[in-house]
Amino acid sequence: MKLLILDAGHCLSLALAREASRRSDTELVIEQDTDLTPEYLKSVAPDAVIIPPLAHPLSMAPASVTAHADAVDICLDACRAQGVPLVWCVSDQLYEDGCDVLIDEHVVPAPRDDSLRRLVKTGNRIRADYPHHVIVRLGPLFALEGSHAWVNEIIDSLVVGDSVRAAEDVIFCPTSADAVALALVGMLQQLSCGANAWGAYHLAGTEPVSAFTFTSMVRTQLATHLEGRGETVTLGEVKALNHHHDAKLRRVLNCRRVLDVFGVHQKPWRLEVGRLLDAWCLTRDAQEKDSGDGTEGASL
Repeated sequence: MKLLILDAGHCLSLALAREASRRSDTELVIEQDTDLTPEYLKSVAPDAVIIPPLAHPLSMAPASVTAHADAVDICLDACRAQGVPLVWCVSDQLYEDGCDVLIDEHVVPAPRDDSLRRLVKTGNRIRADYPHHVIVRLGPLFALEGSHAWVNEIIDSLVVGDSVRAAEDVIFCPTSADAVALALVGMLQQLSCGANAWGAYHLAGTEPVSAFTFTSMVRTQLATHLEGRGETVTLGEVKALNHHHDAKLRRVLNCRRVLDVFGVHQKPWRLEVGRLLDAWCLTRDAQEKDSGDGTEGASL
């Protein structure tokens, strides 16, 4: 199976590259930009095109959100022309006002924000005009590298003693980019083998949590990892922000359908954070070793 991934520096693109490197049945072609022409698509001849999400469209400039939607529209036209399935990943922030109950796939987002409504318009067009599509709505992604990686920024700030501010009154399900990559490859493998299961799916980590609690847990696990290495580091503090003073905003996706259709289980974000911090420590060890080797070489 050959997949064409757009937006090379995105944390999900990098996660897909790691997942493909572990497999013999998946080939990736990764492009820097999100623009796509029918001619280029014909020359690459992928089995599917994957577009990573804008992780935080609510906090982005409206022009950037509109540009992304325009690029997705162009990709849709190219995919239709060549008969290539389109996979578009979108942020749960499209459910701008949240919901008191779990949000099912059939609930089409109806945001008030104009730029978010532009994204919804693109999603509506995909559903109406092209049967061979998968729209994957995701919780907030986290990873150690790439754009929109989130956790790497938290760790970098805490380690140098900077405080990190995070919302206490918005509840969501943080989602590991690696877990999403694993799930997407598995879903596309099944679709390429004839599974007629196109449409919208929700994919998010287990255990709803606020950004403040998530960030605080990252800090706690980071401190534990550093102490286990024998390091004494004064980490920055986590400070709570409150945007919705009357009640907490819940943005929790119901991910039952992706389990029922594809057998994809959601991964607990706490375990994923721990795994990422293990990897971060290994990288830190390697960097310190390389730095030490360089120092010793310079003194000769």
